[in-house]
Amino acid sequence: MSFALEAEGLTKTYGAVRALDDLTLRIPAGGVFGVLGPNGAGKSTLFRIAMGLVRPTSGVARLSGSPAGHASSLRQVGAMIETPRYPPYLTARDTLKMLALQSGARDVDIDGWLDRVGLSGAADRKTSTYSVGMKQRLGLAAVFFTRPTLAILDEPTSGMDPAGIQEIRELIRRLAAEEGATIILASHQLDEVRRVCDRVAILAKGKLVAEGPVETLAGRKPALRLVASPVAQVLELLGEQGAADGPDAVLAQIERHEAPALIRALVGAGVDIHEARWREADLESAYLDILQAKEPADAR
Repeated sequence: MSFALEAEGLTKTYGAVRALDDLTLRIPAGGVFGVLGPNGAGKSTLFRIAMGLVRPTSGVARLSGSPAGHASSLRQVGAMIETPRYPPYLTARDTLKMLALQSGARDVDIDGWLDRVGLSGAADRKTSTYSVGMKQRLGLAAVFFTRPTLAILDEPTSGMDPAGIQEIRELIRRLAAEEGATIILASHQLDEVRRVCDRVAILAKGKLVAEGPVETLAGRKPALRLVASPVAQVLELLGEQGAADGPDAVLAQIERHEAPALIRALVGAGVDIHEARWREADLESAYLDILQAKEPADAR
């Protein structure tokens, strides 16, 4: 297996503060990987070390097998770490042109990328007039317009409204699927992480406390919740795949593509279906439980 980012025994101290504490983490290439944790957990420090922006106190970090900060790996990486900043006198179009020249990129579709992130109408406005959300969108265009194989995003939807968050979520998934890019992102918006990420790692006080597929960490797979009657008939048809959820509902542990056939079978058997809704994995509850379980160990 190839890895997009590797950290081995990574420690970073700032005086008495340990931003990273003997962190070992391997993020596989491909898909979308989330790095979660409260403020001060070490997420941004990990990204800064991986990009060669700061040096670790001890341990090593690698991008695609090359040492952190190495030119050969950085040419294939796009990154947006914390809130992006731009020369206030440049427009969005001029900003991307400047970045293309600096990176040596050729034949960059600047107009196309401004359109993809929803900034076509503001392409010739100075960035000093941009809202926080608009600056985030421009930052995403700057990350992806050179077609990197790895993108590192720190709070990519910060300052955006719900519609903007949904657009960026869909863009991230599409880029991972269509462009083959590995995307590593940090976010406090756990519902968005659940929707966009394949795997996640949870950091606390510079340490790795959990890592794995979103559904595994959440403690359950998505299930189809059916409010139907008679419940006994639904349970009988589902067998081991069904479980009662209160007096009038059943949880069906099935894959999404199986749902239409199940509903047709239930209706054909004379079952009345009043509601059918997917119950998603509850990442937020799992995240809080993991952090709370970590606290007593740290106190000792």
